[in-house]
Amino acid sequence: MHQRQDFVRKTPSMNVPFLDLKANANSIKDEVMASWQEVLENTAYVLGPKVAAFEKAFAEAHDVKHCYGVSTGTDGNHLASLALNIGPGDELIVPANTFIATAWGATLVNATPVFVDCEPDSYNIDPAAIEAAITPRTKAIAVVHLYGQPADMDPILAICKKHGLGLIEDCAQSHLAEYKGKKVGGIGDIASFSFYPGKNLGAWGEGGAITTNNEDLGRFVDMFRNQGQEKKYYHKVYGHNYRLEGLMGAVLLIKMKYIAGWTEARRKVAAYYDAHLSGIAELTLPTPMPYAKHVYHLYVVQTPKRDAMSTYLTEHGVGNGLHYPIPNHLQECFAHLGYKKGQFPVSEQLGANCLSLPMFPEMTEAQMEHVVKTVRGHFGA
Repeated sequence: MHQRQDFVRKTPSMNVPFLDLKANANSIKDEVMASWQEVLENTAYVLGPKVAAFEKAFAEAHDVKHCYGVSTGTDGNHLASLALNIGPGDELIVPANTFIATAWGATLVNATPVFVDCEPDSYNIDPAAIEAAITPRTKAIAVVHLYGQPADMDPILAICKKHGLGLIEDCAQSHLAEYKGKKVGGIGDIASFSFYPGKNLGAWGEGGAITTNNEDLGRFVDMFRNQGQEKKYYHKVYGHNYRLEGLMGAVLLIKMKYIAGWTEARRKVAAYYDAHLSGIAELTLPTPMPYAKHVYHLYVVQTPKRDAMSTYLTEHGVGNGLHYPIPNHLQECFAHLGYKKGQFPVSEQLGANCLSLPMFPEMTEAQMEHVVKTVRGHFGA
């Protein structure tokens, strides 16, 4: 009897997932199945009309001239570095606080990632830290619009102009985000997007894209992703198979009809959290920057006792995540670069204190209320 009472006491009144991919998929399932039938009938399994239509829609949505569907966002980072002719002996400046795939943009071309710290309020790369990290070997800067909030691009663009550097935008988490009224993806020289299923615009599998306003960079990307072919069997440059599949293009094309509405729904969830979680002494909420239009891929809070909060939320039916507990400069794979703990204090503090709350456009008010009630309960608020 005692065990049964204990079970009831610990069973949460509601379970709120960190992300609900099934709800999102179910909302467009019939449309996708019909579109996939078209792909099956015309057998355009790789690239093809669905991918081409998606590329056009995605470019228009981001006010950029060119979009090329690729196999993954990581491959997009590789392609962006290749397009800017980054290679052995070169350095690519990368934020320490980001998913490691940004750094692969350097390592996959045998260049060196040079990590720098982030700003304490935006969590994005610190322009002052960029300036201090530039050496004669620096070829470009990779900016990440982290968690869905654009980095402060004007000072970074000025640095690039001053030193003659290329500028890559990693937009894996920032579909439709805006910097001073301008969509990300066309601010730098070239940009990489991810369509991993959990992204704001996610495929039903792997996928990514490159965007650019530069004709020459676009031409290179278009060839490289398709075995270096200018036309079939005429290989103008070294290449690879980084093509987006037709089935994924079909899913993404359908989702383009809904992404703006889903983005606004994410902002409403964030606004609810902002309104109901403010004023808790040991909890730091994300800071929307005045120059940015945030798309809230993630809603990341900070608390000194992060692990205890994560355990409490889990026990009370609230999904949560860590983004990112170990900054890139402290990853074992980069030990040979010689970075030390304490070198980038802001990124390291985020790694120790950050926790991501549930964030998806299908969240109901009851789910949001349960998240807020549980977080406040943890802090005794």
